[in-house]
Amino acid sequence: MTQIALITGANKGIGYETARLLAERGMTVLLGARDPELGRAAADKLGVEFIRIDVTDEVSIRDAATYVKERYGRLDVLVNNAGIARADGDWSPSATTLATMRAVYETNVFGVVAVTNAMLPLLRMASTARIVNVSSEVGSIAQNVDPDSPISRLTSIPYPSSKTALNMITVQYAKELRDTPIKVNAANPGYCATDLNGNSGFRTATQGAEISVHLATLPDDGPTGKLWGNLWTAGDPEATGVLPW
Repeated sequence: MTQIALITGANKGIGYETARLLAERGMTVLLGARDPELGRAAADKLGVEFIRIDVTDEVSIRDAATYVKERYGRLDVLVNNAGIARADGDWSPSATTLATMRAVYETNVFGVVAVTNAMLPLLRMASTARIVNVSSEVGSIAQNVDPDSPISRLTSIPYPSSKTALNMITVQYAKELRDTPIKVNAANPGYCATDLNGNSGFRTATQGAEISVHLATLPDDGPTGKLWGNLWTAGDPEATGVLPW
């Protein structure tokens, strides 16, 4: 049976590459995007299906869940990929405004909960299902306080703290669903060159997407409730593994 996969924020970057790689594996991919023009163009290029979903709009989320239910009757893979990074002034904590915090959390935190809760009944209808929350190593408290970690040099509140919150969200869903066939994990794509960081990363969007794809295709005996992905500090740019929370 062909698996059905939904990826949010997938019209570009890591989300787009995730859609491409899952489609290459034979999945029916629903490429989620809030902008219909950009979303359809990306979906047409990949030969997959576009679905409009704005993770900050509850009506759009509900409509997307209704569409998936009526057309497919279930969902096998949910990749919560949509995310934004914003800052005020020099990115310092003292320059952070509440408006920026709210905007980042609406997408990176609240949006994940809203989409997951809307899609969970469909994921429960699958024989096995996977939820992948695209997080970041910058949300790891352990790495932020480790003076030997490159993450310790980062000083900012909105984006890093939103990923810390996302990590906890991942753990809580994994605990709730641990006696079900649904696995929930957080992905660390690593520092990838995308629009999110002005294309300054040293990894490609494809390399980042491979992390999400790995977690989306875990075997039945695979882990749940983990932050897994690129290990920047391992001395090998391709090294992967479990990261500390």
